[in-house]
Amino acid sequence: MGFLPVAGGSLSGKISRRTAVCPKTGSVSSFTGGLGGSPLVAQVRSQTVQNRAVVTAKIYDWKKRGNEKYSGEMEPGTMAMHTLFPAPGSTHRKKRVGRGVAAGQGRSAGLGMRGQKSRSGAKGVRIGFEGGQTPLYRKVSKWVGRPMGPGHQKVEYGIIKLEYLSKCPDGAEVSYEYLLGEGHITKIKRKLVKVVGGTELTAKNLTVRAHAFTTSAVEAIEASGGKCILLNPTTGEDIILDDDSTSTGDESETMSEESSGASE
Repeated sequence: MGFLPVAGGSLSGKISRRTAVCPKTGSVSSFTGGLGGSPLVAQVRSQTVQNRAVVTAKIYDWKKRGNEKYSGEMEPGTMAMHTLFPAPGSTHRKKRVGRGVAAGQGRSAGLGMRGQKSRSGAKGVRIGFEGGQTPLYRKVSKWVGRPMGPGHQKVEYGIIKLEYLSKCPDGAEVSYEYLLGEGHITKIKRKLVKVVGGTELTAKNLTVRAHAFTTSAVEAIEASGGKCILLNPTTGEDIILDDDSTSTGDESETMSEESSGASE
């Protein structure tokens, strides 16, 4: 047990008679020897270091403190719903605000100084309420099935000009990835691309793939012997039009007329 010195000579290590008191029991004892290098002081220091090194978790719920039921230790095979409890200190009781400044929750209990939301029993305001003035949802026009109006329908495209296509060799299959890889254009932030006209197209027999085309761009590409292929904005795959099926139907009608004429 460690003792704390309370009286006695110098701290230079000289031999003299000293008195120490026990911090736990309060008993007083005397010894002879230097204070600086005495084994008693070394014992007190080691005891202090040991006490500082011990780390313990305190259970703040006084009802569960010291109860073996909440210690977290159980025998193997005894786990069941009625034996499961949260770890000590992991759960807390409900915070009771508004009990004064001394409770540690602040003077206004986190609700602010003034206003509707700081009053007793105030649950806030309903969605769309603007303090009594005409709210936005009553100002906008109404459509059947669309209470908030038609909505935002604008689609934004990245622009590909015909002058970029003129840099490609004849007969090439052109897309945004192809132009970017060849260094003809810079990176476009938009996910969808659109080919626009306005200049003369010098490349011949191009197969251009994009999500949209302007009328002037389609005319310029087809006039030079190329073709335009639309891409699905969701999957990025080619959109197959029904032109082939229509031509096949016309051919079948022509063949049926020839066969009927031959039979007559």
